[in-house]
Amino acid sequence: MLQRLDKLIASQGTMSRSETTRLIRSGQVTVDGVVCRDPAAKYDGDVCCITVAGKPLDYQQFVYLMMNKPAGVLCVSRDPRVETVVDLLPPEQKRKGLFPAGRLDKDTVGLVILTDDGDFAHRMLAPKKHVSKCYHVRLDGPITQADIEAFQSGITLADGTPCRPAELRLLEGGDEPLAEIIITEGRYHQIKRMFGTRGLGVTWLKRVSIGRLQLDPRLAEGESRWLTPDECAQAFLS
Repeated sequence: MLQRLDKLIASQGTMSRSETTRLIRSGQVTVDGVVCRDPAAKYDGDVCCITVAGKPLDYQQFVYLMMNKPAGVLCVSRDPRVETVVDLLPPEQKRKGLFPAGRLDKDTVGLVILTDDGDFAHRMLAPKKHVSKCYHVRLDGPITQADIEAFQSGITLADGTPCRPAELRLLEGGDEPLAEIIITEGRYHQIKRMFGTRGLGVTWLKRVSIGRLQLDPRLAEGESRWLTPDECAQAFLS
């Protein structure tokens, strides 16, 4: 896709549009080995070899990041009062327009995808796509076979909202069990509300996968890394 050179470079998040313009006009930007001093000249970043101040520009039309979200951080782009997932990104990963593709509650931890690709996010979140999300959950009371069967049949929330069938599996028993739940939708506080209909409270909740994309176990809470194209595709596989 052809874009103005100043806009193309600035879109990568390393400098402002005005800084980019100054570099171009000062002769510090080359395109396919030729100096370009016109900020309005149009090029395709996926095709052309661009250098800025002697360094190759690693052009990416869109950014896809995996984060291990910690508790206490808002899953939004920005908030004037509270730290957000975008605030946690290191400078080299930040760029204009990044947002979390699907939210987690403030106290929920685990896998979050951040991107500036609206179409990608829409395809992943659209109810008709039935993309699965897997969570590990700690509860304040034991899980029964009746609970498992109720989730399989489809829970109706306290306000009458029906939920799609969900897969509930016990990982650790006891009075404060650990369970795995897989859902294919994302209503407000859905998992907590689902367990609430069974008289169970959620004391800890972590998203571990979206589709077949697993949270990287090497990521500490608050850390993030780039996603590969193959990993992005895994988010849509069941």
